Amino acid sequence: MAVVLAVNSGATDAIGFLALGGAFTSVMTGNMVLLGVALAGTDGALALHTGAAIVCFILGCSLGTRIAGTPRPEDPVWPPAVTRALLVEGGVLTGYAVGWWLSGGHPSGQLQLSLLVLNALALGIQSSTVQRFGVAGLSTTYLTGTLTTVIARLTSGHRLRDVAPSVLTLLGLIAGAALGGLLAVRAPMWAPLVQLGSLGIVLAAAVTAIKPGPSL
Repeated sequence: MAVVLAVNSGATDAIGFLALGGAFTSVMTGNMVLLGVALAGTDGALALHTGAAIVCFILGCSLGTRIAGTPRPEDPVWPPAVTRALLVEGGVLTGYAVGWWLSGGHPSGQLQLSLLVLNALALGIQSSTVQRFGVAGLSTTYLTGTLTTVIARLTSGHRLRDVAPSVLTLLGLIAGAALGGLLAVRAPMWAPLVQLGSLGIVLAAAVTAIKPGPSL
């Protein structure tokens, strides 16, 4: 499920960067650098987009933590609160998708900014929600640390299979970015389906996993 969520993150970031004003929706380190560059070059539009994305990502993180909560010793493998938070993310992404489709896949002006902040809000929710699992190093959005950990472990003698889950998450991010970016440029009306579809797969799997079995 983490790999599929990473696909969503990659697609959302690619769409934001290519079609929603040149800002990222989960890579806040990149946005902070772009904000500094925009301020140095007096690029007001880029500063507005990156600044808004940062603020809304922070709001999303706060909302995700409120809904999903923090790890508890008695937590099951997939806490129900995680599903609730991802459902909220799905609602935010649905609102974005509707706006995208109404624009014909080519949003501009105020609508472009509005769709960017909705995406940043959604990935902020996802980013903090994953923290409910309490797994050190687990992330589906900011993956520089994941890459660093993979290289450090391989260099120190660990086998590839020891870092396979992290490698798959990184590949999921790249695949999502490739697909989201390709659709945003070549077939924009289809682009939101990558985000909605990947999140929908996770939610469907979560509902199935926590569905109570028959009583004995």
